[in-house]
Amino acid sequence: MEPRSTAARGTSQTPEARQERSPRQVVADYVSLTKPRIIELLLVTTFPVMFLAERGVPDVWLIVATLIGGSLSAGSANTLNCYLDRDIDAKMHRTEGRPLVTGAISPRNALIFGIALGIISSLWLGLLVNWLSAGLSLAANVLYVGFYTVLLKRRTSQNIVWGGVAGCMPVLIGWSAVTNSLSWAALVLFLVVFFWTPPHYWPLSMRFRDDYAEAGVPMLPVIAKDVAVARQVVLYSWATVATSLALVPVGDMGWIYLLTAVVSGGVFLLEAHKLLARAKSHASNAVLRPMRLFHYSISYLTLLFIGVAVDPLLHFAL
Repeated sequence: MEPRSTAARGTSQTPEARQERSPRQVVADYVSLTKPRIIELLLVTTFPVMFLAERGVPDVWLIVATLIGGSLSAGSANTLNCYLDRDIDAKMHRTEGRPLVTGAISPRNALIFGIALGIISSLWLGLLVNWLSAGLSLAANVLYVGFYTVLLKRRTSQNIVWGGVAGCMPVLIGWSAVTNSLSWAALVLFLVVFFWTPPHYWPLSMRFRDDYAEAGVPMLPVIAKDVAVARQVVLYSWATVATSLALVPVGDMGWIYLLTAVVSGGVFLLEAHKLLARAKSHASNAVLRPMRLFHYSISYLTLLFIGVAVDPLLHFAL
């Protein structure tokens, strides 16, 4: 194996080298710590739920305030995750370019940045939305940083299952932002995201299993055979789709949501079963194509939550 680059081994830049970087580069590095693509996916579940909670179009300022506060909170959690995982990030090809690994940002500055974002997000949501949403946002931060990153990630193959609870919280935040309360419909959508997380993340872990193995992170695909992982993916996919259909009676959903859930869910299940079939044939990673399901899982969740938002606006009762 060829030796890693200096950056990949986690060697920090000197303070002089950091000072030579332009303000734009510095801002870009701090933004990358927040993992914007993950934040986008979290907002996909926050925004539509607000329409369902309102049974119409919520106040525009409330939407903006909630999304800003949620983004700051998620950015805080992701930054603190980068801070705590900088040692294993240096061992993985997928993450070896992150600012804390290359030394573009010092660990101390990243820690301060992450804590500051967390405090600002809690105050923002509490003062401009409501304190229930602020509390749920803070709980999501604690779950992701303390429960998943510190307690579970390096200790159990079920890390993403229970650690994924943090990723379900935006559903509750979106609902509570509108109603200042929670409901059974919000809980059902919480469970949809909970069951969806393993069949979303395990295919990615299959693709990068060597990275996780080298870093000593016991993701399920690292310690189990492809067939066993794919079977779990299928089971969780069925649980996801079944739970999404439970929203129809619980949330008084109409034809738009039902058809969206059935069609997009059907494709999701088909892709999961195809992955299992390829795993049973002992296909190589190139033929296994786990990223096919990973990418569609994002499309599935997006389509489903679009249905959540549109159905109360153009409600056709069953």
